[in-house]
Amino acid sequence: MISSIVIGCAVGLILLEGGQASSFGINATVMDVQWSRDDVFRRMSGMEESSLFTSLSPVLGFHYLLGLSSSFPDDLEVNQQCRELLHIFAQRCISYVDCLLQFARPVRICQNCYSEIESLNNTYTNISKENTGNVSCRNVLLRSDRLQLVSVLHRDMNVIWDTADCEKCLTFPLGSFSNDSLYFMASLNQTLSCFDKYDQQGNQSVVCKECKTTYRGLNDLYNRMEKNQTVCFDIEDAMNITRRLWSKNFNCSFPREEIVPVIAVSSFMLFLPIIFYLSSFLHSEQKKRRLILPKRAKSSTSVMNIQDRHS
Repeated sequence: MISSIVIGCAVGLILLEGGQASSFGINATVMDVQWSRDDVFRRMSGMEESSLFTSLSPVLGFHYLLGLSSSFPDDLEVNQQCRELLHIFAQRCISYVDCLLQFARPVRICQNCYSEIESLNNTYTNISKENTGNVSCRNVLLRSDRLQLVSVLHRDMNVIWDTADCEKCLTFPLGSFSNDSLYFMASLNQTLSCFDKYDQQGNQSVVCKECKTTYRGLNDLYNRMEKNQTVCFDIEDAMNITRRLWSKNFNCSFPREEIVPVIAVSSFMLFLPIIFYLSSFLHSEQKKRRLILPKRAKSSTSVMNIQDRHS
């Protein structure tokens, strides 16, 4: 369709060159035309269609409007105060997304982005409740179309926050780390400092030996917090990184406490058949001893005595 419009413009220029007036009512003569017929076809062969519109528009005396109007009469229902709330909400979304990306790796969104998500939720609450005159910003911005962009954005922003379980390691309404979380971060910093200190010596076995107690304490603390459901994703990610450093980077390991009962039970099950057959063998020997019959003479004497008594 665009090509047809461009060709039509070129034909109009050719007609203008012959001294004919165009159907658009442009009164032009051959002397007024700035481009010749050869110029038109030369420019058409070397330009894209979008560039031809810009080049031909001064000759045709008008511009093609390729976009929609920036406003509609229906927009009058969105008053100035609702527009300001929408603008504030947009700024809060930008700030929150910027904070998420800034602290994405390693994950530190719970301890750094609380104020951003709180401001975003407060703005959305204002949009949901604010009434200005006869127009409700809630109806205009949240319920006026099927897309419901403001509501969808607000929901998706909070899904990220809820997935990170930030409420498990923060105190409200201040949004600061809880005591358990602060204690974990202090232990984490102590463990990482130990890693850095002995890793500089170039001997990984030293790290395993000198930092074993510190790392074990950090690992036990994390297990307790996980059991008490006070672990957010910031702490989980920090512990995962520390464990990778311990096991992969430094090739360190230590026996876990739950392995001892497993070894004890496995050993008992291994020796259980031996104990069973040994006890069965001893018991059968005792049975054989009890089944030994007395001498025949004694048995005959006993029979005679019994007969005498009956007689």
